Amino acid sequence: MRRIDLKKVQAARSSTIRDINRQIVLNYVRDREPISRAEIARETALQRSTISTIVEDLKAEGLIEEIGEGESTGGRRPTLLRLRASGALAIGVDVTPSCTTVATCDLAGRVLEREEFPMSQSPEQLAELIIESVRRLAQGAGGQPIEGVGISLPGLVDPDNGRVIYIPYFRWRDWAVVERIGRATGLDVIVDNDANAAALAELWFGRPEVSEARDFILVLVADGIGTGIVFDGQIYRGERGAAGEFGHMIVGADAPVACSCGNHDCWEAFASGRAAGARYAQLSKRRDEAQPPPLYEVVDRALAGERAAIDALTETAHYLGIGISNMIVGLSPEAVVVGGAIARAWPLVADALGETIQRSIRRGLPSARIVASTLGDQPTLMGALSLVLARKFASVSAA
Repeated sequence: MRRIDLKKVQAARSSTIRDINRQIVLNYVRDREPISRAEIARETALQRSTISTIVEDLKAEGLIEEIGEGESTGGRRPTLLRLRASGALAIGVDVTPSCTTVATCDLAGRVLEREEFPMSQSPEQLAELIIESVRRLAQGAGGQPIEGVGISLPGLVDPDNGRVIYIPYFRWRDWAVVERIGRATGLDVIVDNDANAAALAELWFGRPEVSEARDFILVLVADGIGTGIVFDGQIYRGERGAAGEFGHMIVGADAPVACSCGNHDCWEAFASGRAAGARYAQLSKRRDEAQPPPLYEVVDRALAGERAAIDALTETAHYLGIGISNMIVGLSPEAVVVGGAIARAWPLVADALGETIQRSIRRGLPSARIVASTLGDQPTLMGALSLVLARKFASVSAA
């Protein structure tokens, strides 16, 4: 049972109840489409007249549409409803240490257009490029109103204040990113840490055993290691968005690369994409490569059968398993989702990962399902888009 926070409590007014019912109907259409008004009424126990009024409002807003008639169960054939997914609805901005991707998507989360550009030297330069890209994509939306811009960033972010606290790879601090981009574009802007955003995408678009779980952890394997924590179907952010910094827990000594904090004993230094690249460079002894390859290249080479790449990923999975086992012991989630380029190599790394976790979890303690993300190589882009879509499906007006 949750304790009511009296500092944030708000009495339920009639308009609030209408908004809640609206979100319920919209989410039933999203999850169960195609679905009829009668089915929604049976599932929700809402009055048919209430359902009909809400459906008409959602149709007028362009969020759902009628697609024909379903099978009769003895009376009139029901009219079926689905999301009206045509046209851009949201813009996502995915900032990584190597590049930034800006994309539009429809109501169902399908990416429609995207642009990509290299990283900038300063937050102001990056903001200018993002603003230009957002304006271009918004203008190309064919008059469809854009609900907002979601921004995923690889660092410590305070979503409530819309500010970056610290991005280790760039050494950027105290960046008012929401105010800067929102003022220039005239759009609502939402920002969050990349792993939190990816966890939100898993909640909305992931495989059923993840999206239907009440508690799970998303482990994002990229240049660093990020974790997004979902408790009771909600992202847990902690004080000022600082929860989930498990990449800095100590798991060993003399890692193959330095962590973004500079230490060589952090989980990130052992299990990140950079660590996998460094292991591959050492095992392959390739003299023609100026620097270790990124994780996606190591994965490509491993999938092509290259022994050094397979061994590099296997060792990285071992250390990945050490950190995951620590989180399972401490938090006992239903599932742990591993995302990023390494998910493509799941058949090669799953055994090494699972063996380490099984050996680390003490007998009698519950373990968790360990699954690969199905969001592709850019779960953080889907996360950025989900920041907007989740608000569309889950927000309730303050009235």
